[in-house]
Amino acid sequence: MLRTFVTTAGRLSQQHHQSLLLRNGRQLIQQSRTKASTPMNTIVMFVPQQEAWIVERMGRFHRIMEPGLNILVPFIDKIKYVQSLKEIAIDVPKQSAITSDNVTLSIDGVLYLRIIDPYRASYGVEDPEFAITQLAQTTMRSELGKMSLDKVFRERESLNVSIVDSINKASEAWGIACLRYEIRDIRLPTRVHEAMQMQVEAERRKRAAILESEGSREAEINIAEGKRKSRILASEAERQEQINKASGEAAAMLAVADARARGLQIVAKSLQDLDGKNAASLTLAEQYIDAFRNLAKTNNTLILPSNPGDVTALVTQALSVYQTVANANVGNVKNLRSGNDMLDNSIGELKCKEDRNVKLPKMDVE
Repeated sequence: MLRTFVTTAGRLSQQHHQSLLLRNGRQLIQQSRTKASTPMNTIVMFVPQQEAWIVERMGRFHRIMEPGLNILVPFIDKIKYVQSLKEIAIDVPKQSAITSDNVTLSIDGVLYLRIIDPYRASYGVEDPEFAITQLAQTTMRSELGKMSLDKVFRERESLNVSIVDSINKASEAWGIACLRYEIRDIRLPTRVHEAMQMQVEAERRKRAAILESEGSREAEINIAEGKRKSRILASEAERQEQINKASGEAAAMLAVADARARGLQIVAKSLQDLDGKNAASLTLAEQYIDAFRNLAKTNNTLILPSNPGDVTALVTQALSVYQTVANANVGNVKNLRSGNDMLDNSIGELKCKEDRNVKLPKMDVE
């Protein structure tokens, strides 16, 4: 605690010493400027543009000389002050200020002002530049005390505007208008600067982690979406393949059945003739011989009829089977036709009975 008190006292004494030196320097500059730059009364005077000369007659304010030709009374009139009406830039010395969250800042700036009333600037204040500089420093300390450290960096422009408004309210009586104030440099204590640097690095790492996680999430979503679309397309392709395969098999089966039906029709037409029956007998005999030859090649066990050498008997037997099946089909057709005739007869008898039943009541009425 004692060390802190000694350090604070040393800072205050150093600041007070600096302010005294600055004030003495300002006074010397003002005196030298007033004495050296004040022109002598030569009766005919030429005032430059953007300057205002304050004339005193017998030690009292007389008038303000405007730019151009002016005539003075010798020995009575005296040019006391020379005020420049141009915009002036004043360097505000570095100073320390404490924010609302108890952080000590070292801050300096540049103040831009203009004299709008030469009379007030000459007689309203002893040293206008020094007065406006001190006012800027106190106003800056006051405005910084209302803000936190983070707000100072975020609202630097609003801080400049607030300082300008406060200075203009106080400097109106001096005939000086503050045009703008710019903070030039803000220096932080070493520990605070390191803490802010760590905070910035942590914030950047957090943003990097967030961006990386968002990128991973988007990548996983894209991969899952791609897999889903690929599975859907694969299933649709498989379904279409099965449909095409089924359609092809159905078309093939229909084509085979159609060809077989046509072949059977041709065979049936051929069997109606005597030559066709002979051809069928020859075909059966050839197939019989081929069947026994194939059985002898592929298998050691053979099933043979009682007379394998009698091909004529086998052909006759096959033809008799065919004739039996054909006669059975013809009989079925005849039976179907007779059944249809019987059904037609029964329907006709029922209609006759209905007609008789309808006529009988009419005879009774008559």
